[in-house]
Amino acid sequence: MIHIEDNNHPTRMIFMGEAALTDGFKLIGFETWADPTQEMLDQQLADLLRQREKAFIILGHKVASCDSQLLKRIRAEGGYIVITQIPSLSEPDNFQCEIDDRLQQLLGGELQYGQE
Repeated sequence: MIHIEDNNHPTRMIFMGEAALTDGFKLIGFETWADPTQEMLDQQLADLLRQREKAFIILGHKVASCDSQLLKRIRAEGGYIVITQIPSLSEPDNFQCEIDDRLQQLLGGELQYGQE
């Protein structure tokens, strides 16, 4: 895990995903990228790493499932960049993120999600 000393630099909040969601994230203070490509994602991640910035990143489902090696590396290392994802607007009930597999291994059996 990479350790960075906190020099009172704020954590950047970034949303990269569906254009329909960017206005909402912008209203609550996120930097936003509408419908980003994998190249845009890789460029932002590379910049964060190079500048050693702290960031909380929310990715849309399509971007989160792209084949970015840099995204995979950051997720595996942990540290000062935290990445999570949200479901697709068109398929909110068909959402599974990478943590689901880890939870299933820890808890055993099938994870079941219910609507309340």
